[in-house]
Amino acid sequence: MMEHYTTLYSVLMYVHLITVIPCVFVGAYLLLFRKGTKWHKLLGKYYMLSMMVTAVVSLFMPAMVGPQFLKHFGWIHLFSILTLWSIPTALIAVKKGQIRKHKIKMVLLYIGALMIAGGFTFVPGRYMYEVFFN
Repeated sequence: MMEHYTTLYSVLMYVHLITVIPCVFVGAYLLLFRKGTKWHKLLGKYYMLSMMVTAVVSLFMPAMVGPQFLKHFGWIHLFSILTLWSIPTALIAVKKGQIRKHKIKMVLLYIGALMIAGGFTFVPGRYMYEVFFN
């Protein structure tokens, strides 16, 4: 399977992995521990920036499994759009003091973009499946 990846796709995939994997852990920390602290705000900025980078990068990666739209996009790209919408609106919400709205967006982002989309990366034919199960 690895020989089928182009060099550009490989670079994009590794940038995507380098930015998204830490977000699994940082995001969990942010959701589970005290909010509003300096540490929460600093990690939150890192998390939001990393998630934005990973979402933008993923849009340049063609869907390798399942149906494609416009010979490039797959269903998994909907999670990139979710991220690109959730992060700015969550940031605006917290700046306006709408903490509940911010929290809901961040929880949904974590579940959708990291847990659900991340789960899809372990299906046969995807790189993470190859790494862990082949």
